[in-house]
Amino acid sequence: MPEPLSGITVIEMTVAIQGPAAALYLRDMGAEVIKVEPPLGDPSRYMRGRQNELPENSMAPQHVAVNRGKRSICLDIKTDLGSRALFALLDNADVFLTNFRAAALTQMGLGYEQLKEKYPQLIYASVNGFGPKGPDASKAMFDGAACARGGLTYHTGNPDREPAMPGAIIIDTAGAMQLALGVMTAICARERHGVSQQVQTSALGATLWLQQWELTHVAMTNAELTRDGNHHSNIGGIYGVYETKDGDWITFAQVMTQEAWDAMCIFAETWELAIHPSFQTPGQRLGDGISEEATLEVREILKTAFASKTTDEWLKFLYSEPEIVWEKARSWQEVLVDEQNIANDYLTTVNLPNVGKTKTVGNLVALSETPGSVKGNPPELGEANNPLLAELGFNPSELAEIEMTATQQREETIAELKAIADAAAQ
Repeated sequence: MPEPLSGITVIEMTVAIQGPAAALYLRDMGAEVIKVEPPLGDPSRYMRGRQNELPENSMAPQHVAVNRGKRSICLDIKTDLGSRALFALLDNADVFLTNFRAAALTQMGLGYEQLKEKYPQLIYASVNGFGPKGPDASKAMFDGAACARGGLTYHTGNPDREPAMPGAIIIDTAGAMQLALGVMTAICARERHGVSQQVQTSALGATLWLQQWELTHVAMTNAELTRDGNHHSNIGGIYGVYETKDGDWITFAQVMTQEAWDAMCIFAETWELAIHPSFQTPGQRLGDGISEEATLEVREILKTAFASKTTDEWLKFLYSEPEIVWEKARSWQEVLVDEQNIANDYLTTVNLPNVGKTKTVGNLVALSETPGSVKGNPPELGEANNPLLAELGFNPSELAEIEMTATQQREETIAELKAIADAAAQ
């Protein structure tokens, strides 16, 4: 059975998460993704993170997470031969996907207008930090910077403390989703209308996309919404995270029927809420039409109620009430063994040198007739150089020169970095 993007070839020049994760989705949907890396490789190969006791020469988790099933070409494109190899790859490509800075791409002859003239069939997909226009179009970006610029950091955390960063790299990943969606849209437009084009999005744009409701609410009402700790800044009533007697946390979101509300009040021994006039409808329980005082009152009552019973007691009751919307706050260790994630194939396994088998996130989009699939392990740096470039007509001596040049450049860069580190240590 064909996969949705079978026959589509993507040339990827990216680093970190935002670009690679977009190409990963295309790969899971059947596209061939060729990741072109500099001599030292995508820096994410070396992003070890914290509490990582794996062997020093093992692939870094960040790289593993967003590069499954791709093929790696290692080139020094500053050389004539490396540049010629890249352009030979583009000869047969459908998509060029990158998160390099626009000025650097233009300097390498890889700007949109430059490639459009040479490859009129090519879809040119680029993503950056703060959008392709404006005074900060070329400003460097990390996920936390985009969170701050887009308002997410300011509105996360407790009201009486400093703003808090989100607990995961969500904006890079959201930007990748937007870029993948843009590429899919451009492929559809090319198939239907015969037009190839440039696709652009950004981490800042993704931050706004994730906050459409909240931003629109502020724009329409001029509200001064602030951080609200374990509660949402724009949702009143019961909605929030509450601690149990033994130190776990449960997100208590909604009670959709009167019968379930009564059952909740009986179990929690919150008799006053059963007859409280402010909480008798689902809308009221989410703050609709009630006062700020009523919101604070119900939250204090629920805080005491949740703290009076153990997690197991709460879970037994909540699982018995399908009209209550809730979830236990799970750690990443718990998420990796969650039966719901396993049942839906949301997790997959890759096999890594020096590490062995390990779990990572898999293909999350299910199609009934032309499903995509997980394509395997992340590639070793340059593993596809010889087979791919030989197919493009490069002879053995040219392949050897490409390998020698990349190796030499890699060794020189490592030596420079070591010298800097040694100097800093003195």
